[in-house]
Amino acid sequence: MTEAVHTRRVFSGIKPSGGLTLGNYLGAIKRFVDMQSADFETIYCVVDMHAITVWQDPAALRHATRELVAAYVASGIDPEQSVLFNQSQVSAHAELGWVFNCVARVGWMNRMTQFKDKAGKNAEAVSLGLYAYPSLMAADILTYHATHVPVGEDQKQHVELTRDIAAKFNHDFKVPDFFPQPEPIIDGPATRVMNLRDGSKKMSKSGASDMERINLTDDAALIVKKFKKAKSDSEPLPDSVEGLKDRPEARNLVEIYAALDNSTPEAVIAEYAGAQWGRFKPALADLAVARLEPITNEMSRLMQDPAEIDRILAKGADKANAIAQPILDKTYDIIGFVRR
Repeated sequence: MTEAVHTRRVFSGIKPSGGLTLGNYLGAIKRFVDMQSADFETIYCVVDMHAITVWQDPAALRHATRELVAAYVASGIDPEQSVLFNQSQVSAHAELGWVFNCVARVGWMNRMTQFKDKAGKNAEAVSLGLYAYPSLMAADILTYHATHVPVGEDQKQHVELTRDIAAKFNHDFKVPDFFPQPEPIIDGPATRVMNLRDGSKKMSKSGASDMERINLTDDAALIVKKFKKAKSDSEPLPDSVEGLKDRPEARNLVEIYAALDNSTPEAVIAEYAGAQWGRFKPALADLAVARLEPITNEMSRLMQDPAEIDRILAKGADKANAIAQPILDKTYDIIGFVRR
């Protein structure tokens, strides 16, 4: 039997939990934009079904969903070039998610480190959805036969689980290569943007202080203030990237600069070797304003017309469903479900 050839197709999504940060932009959205012009079909999703693994205020969820779409579009995602939609409008995600609940093993789920981190000591009280969401994430990817998934390092384990589920389904039902083995894409500077006050922690919208993060809704003056007050150290910038090894805050700021500049940490160090922070931080702040201010302004404009955002999502959902439904139908045939 010849090996199935799958279209080079990218799938990725972001959870609409509100408060988009520079970490969301550099770690995900900017990478999505870059892949849009590469040799891939690109499918980008607002994973609102994942959001409800913890309780959400309905009005806040609607706002966060639209705000995330506005960020996608303002950053350069073209709804005509990429498929852009929200997960709950394509029922194949939930349907295939249930199939994969029956393929995945409990032991696999127990190894998922993100569940342990999120549940903490209160694991018995969290929702079943939070425990099982990695199988829904596998369905998100495989219902489009996606071959590549841009993710952060902390999500790599979920793509590995997706590969395990795909392999077990293919083996159990004797359909070699029906579901592809998706490849995680983890590359480029600042794929994991860290806290501006503690370089050992990821930048988060839920951090205790707003000064820890750059929000995509921050104005120019606030961006400048936050970068100037960002934690650094007493040493000047080194003359090689290796010199950043034990300097987490310095490394974070250099990687942010490189990502915003479409450059590399090596190139940034070459330009600023020996520079004091009094020179580097203002340059970083100016660069951030130049890159982010147009996005912030366009997001604000788009959010004035929620009906247009909803039209973008509806059109994208139709395109997504046209890809997903035949794959789900074939999956049901393989399993042995009797259908119309």
